[in-house]
Formats: sequence, C-alpha cells, structure tokens
Amino acid sequence: MASLRFLTFFSPLLLIVTLSLVANTSRTEARRILETTLPKVPELPKPELPELPPLPKVPELPKPELPELPPLPKVPELPKPELPEQPSLPKVPELPKPELPELPPLPKVSELPKPELPEQPSFPKVELPPLPKPDQFPVLPKPELPELPKPEVPKFP
Repeated sequence: MASLRFLTFFSPLLLIVTLSLVANTSRTEARRILETTLPKVPELPKPELPELPPLPKVPELPKPELPELPPLPKVPELPKPELPEQPSLPKVPELPKPELPELPPLPKVSELPKPELPEQPSFPKVELPPLPKPDQFPVLPKPELPELPKPEVPKFP
C-alpha cells in the first residue's frame, strides 16, 4: 500500500517538473536564435585536382587453344531385367451358398374407411358499401404564401 501512495504523489510532481523544464528551454532557445548573428565566412577557392595520367596499354594475349577431348567410351548395353513369373494362388474350394429360410406371407389387411370431414357452415355474403368516385372528392384551394419583401443591401462607396 505504501508504494501506491508514493506513486500517486510522485507521478504528478514528476510531470510538472518536466513540463516546466521543457517550457523554459524553448523560450531561451528562441531568444538565442533571434539575438545571435553569425559571422561571415570567407569563401575558399575550390581545390583543383591534377589530371590523372593515361592508363598503360595492356598487350593482347593470344587465345589459348584447347586440346580436343577424347571420344567417350562406349557403354555396353545391359540386358533388360525380366520379372519372375507370379506364383499361382492356391485353389480355394467353392463353398455352398447358404439357403435362407422362407418368410411366411404377410396377412391381408382390409381397407380402412376414409374419414369424412364435417361440412363447414356457409356464411352469407357481406355487401360492401360502394367506394366514392374520384369526381366526388372536394377540390381544396392551393395554399398561397405571402410575398416577402426583397432585402436591401447597403451600398458601400
């Protein structure tokens, strides 16, 4: 717990100190830039390099002649390898097919009667009132907006 109390006290203090140091240096740096005048540096003559002597000519060497290579020796042909014959598999005697027992025939099921749904009651037809025709709608007058006076802009000389 003591370390946490120390950090809560020390971290704002450290922040304030660093900000004050940074702010002070920027002011003094700006003042130095404005006040100082740099002395004029005399221009030095450009140094001239001496000319390099020309490179000596290298004599051309004759191309060496390569000796002819001896012909490659003939490689004897190898006979093709023959695969041995596959051994025959032993004969397996045929097994008799197993006979399945016969299933008894299924009993005949008589046809079930079809279920009948009860009759739905009939409802009388409802007469709807006639829809109004578009000619019968009242004509509303268009809204008119009052005319606004034009704004007068003062003229500047």
